[in-house]
Amino acid sequence: MVKLNKIYTRSGDKGTTVLGTGERLPKYDLRVRSYGAVDETNSSIGVVRQHLAEEDSKLDEIFSRIQNDLFDLGADLCTPDRGEKPEYEPLRVTQAQVDWLEDSIDNMNAELQPLKSFVLPGGCQAAAALHVSRTICRRAECLIVELAARDDEPVSDMVIKYMNRLSDLMFVAARYVNDKGRADVLWVPGQNR
Repeated sequence: MVKLNKIYTRSGDKGTTVLGTGERLPKYDLRVRSYGAVDETNSSIGVVRQHLAEEDSKLDEIFSRIQNDLFDLGADLCTPDRGEKPEYEPLRVTQAQVDWLEDSIDNMNAELQPLKSFVLPGGCQAAAALHVSRTICRRAECLIVELAARDDEPVSDMVIKYMNRLSDLMFVAARYVNDKGRADVLWVPGQNR
């Protein structure tokens, strides 16, 4: 259980932070930047939710669940499995969470107009916000993949899969709120030459 009685602790005043394992790392460490980018993704989804139309309650429910899952994912990254027996069972992203994302993508995608070109970020406000959130998510995914590529930095495969599917879901959701793809802004190759 999380209990936050005091917001500032002063323990990070020297530029370090503590992982769920008790390890203290510099705030610029790749692991810290990775879960920081996940937090940024989560915050951007909060902005997306403010732009969703009231009739998009289904989509709002999807993003509400994703925001909670992203806290799980951040906890997963913050508690690397270094083979030691922790005092408590750490949160881990599961295949069921990834499967749920895939099902959500498939359900929305089934209602979309087929794509005939690449989509430019834009359209309605919710779609534009989703594209911004999608690119933040991709950056977070890149940091996580870089972290996972290090020999001494364990990262769950499910974390990487989840972030990859999440950016896909945001792309599909952007098309979905753009009148199910009919209001997409399409790339016209060489249009301005």
